[in-house]
Amino acid sequence: MKIKFLASAAVISAMFCANALACTTILVGEGASDDGSMLIARSADSKAIKAQVFLIHPKKTNQKGVHSSKAHDGANDFTYPLPKEGMRYTTIANSHTKLHGAVGYNDAGVGISGTETIYAKDELLKIDPYNEATGITEDDIPDVLLPRMKSAAEGVKLLGEIVETTGAGEGFGVVFVDKNELWYFETGTGHHWMAVKLPKDEYFVSANQGRLQNYKENDPNFMGSKNLIKFAQDNGAYDPAKDGEFQFTKAYTRDDERDMTYNYPRVCWVQQMFNPELKDKQTLDGGNYPVFLKPAKKLSVQDLKTALRSHYDGTAYDNYASKDENQKNIYRAVSVFRTYESHVMQVRPWLPQEIGRVTYVALGMSDLGVYLPYYYGLDKFIDGYDKGSYKADDESIYWTYRKLQTLVMMDYDKYSPVVKKAYKEFEDALAVKQAKFEDEYVKLYKKDKAKANKLLNEFSTNMMKDAKALTQNLTNEIFTMLTDDTDAKLKSLNKGKKD
Repeated sequence: MKIKFLASAAVISAMFCANALACTTILVGEGASDDGSMLIARSADSKAIKAQVFLIHPKKTNQKGVHSSKAHDGANDFTYPLPKEGMRYTTIANSHTKLHGAVGYNDAGVGISGTETIYAKDELLKIDPYNEATGITEDDIPDVLLPRMKSAAEGVKLLGEIVETTGAGEGFGVVFVDKNELWYFETGTGHHWMAVKLPKDEYFVSANQGRLQNYKENDPNFMGSKNLIKFAQDNGAYDPAKDGEFQFTKAYTRDDERDMTYNYPRVCWVQQMFNPELKDKQTLDGGNYPVFLKPAKKLSVQDLKTALRSHYDGTAYDNYASKDENQKNIYRAVSVFRTYESHVMQVRPWLPQEIGRVTYVALGMSDLGVYLPYYYGLDKFIDGYDKGSYKADDESIYWTYRKLQTLVMMDYDKYSPVVKKAYKEFEDALAVKQAKFEDEYVKLYKKDKAKANKLLNEFSTNMMKDAKALTQNLTNEIFTMLTDDTDAKLKSLNKGKKD
């Protein structure tokens, strides 16, 4: 696989340092997947020390009061009324605030993945700025919407209403999915937004930029803020006579040299993974990349895991294994060390919801992580999944995985093959066990749901324990290798002398 890159190394390197935080999102319609499921993949990238916790929020009745971000030490002072009847839902959240739930489902079978950080045009933000003080941010979206939304479309409308009234505290993209539809929502400015229903036989890739283009008013496949087109036209961002059909991204979101090095290379890489025929056709002129594409072959959960683990593997631009120091850090990769979790959501409406909603999660750096399937019907996690902080410890499941990854990065070329081989063998064996479990579950579910649920939790508990034990063993193995290598290195520096 090859990408045509055009900019000079010196210029790009300077641009690369301009941006800080990021994510990558991939959506696959049911007609584009190999088994008819809807797939959502996303990496959540911020700081490597940002430990995550797995939470199951119980059903609530007769609630009063408001959800408050500030009360949880969240991003700002956003508040929103609590639903009187709140559904059970799951999140994987920030260990400090218990907010910013990167991914989750609720009892209505609706799921969220968010957010993808995106950037609006500076000139429009001067007119309609983000409400940074009290607007909604990624910290609060899951905990506000998951307890109350009954469908993906309802989630889009609720978030859109909040953005139009209270305002967005930042720029973001959010995924909504239910048994029938998959929607992607993007903000424009502080109070403008649009969303589109993913075409069933296509996929979509986004990397920290507005990617949506066509917007059709009064079309059931589109939603958007009131006066979305008029605002752009009134403020010089859209001229029908010159621009032709309205394009949301071109009107509202940033597209400059920073995107050419930090964002478009990731979109280009993934599109070429799924459509190899593009490899000699794309440059970094990402504004002309297709928004939606039919993949060359139907996509699987494994394909999305591979994409999330990618870092321009096998090229001079490989962020970790490349020997070409002038190239390796030029382009921002999908998998970076500061990814704190990545996931692949899979929605299979033909199965009982307890296993029909599953999320494959790798904690920490995707490339050096192991993806485990977490089912919505899971009642609890093993010890350590609800623990963690921004300091390493011996209890948090997050730090179990992160410690190993940190060790491996001391000599990526030497140590990573050991970990990758072990995790691949584990995932391959787990896939066989998983298929057998799901078959048994479906048969048992028809007769006795309680026994089926017991089977689900036994399978999940064993999986979590086995993965943890493997990771601890790998940590000791890499530590042994590192100790031996350090010993040899120090001896070579002290030739002819005794320690």
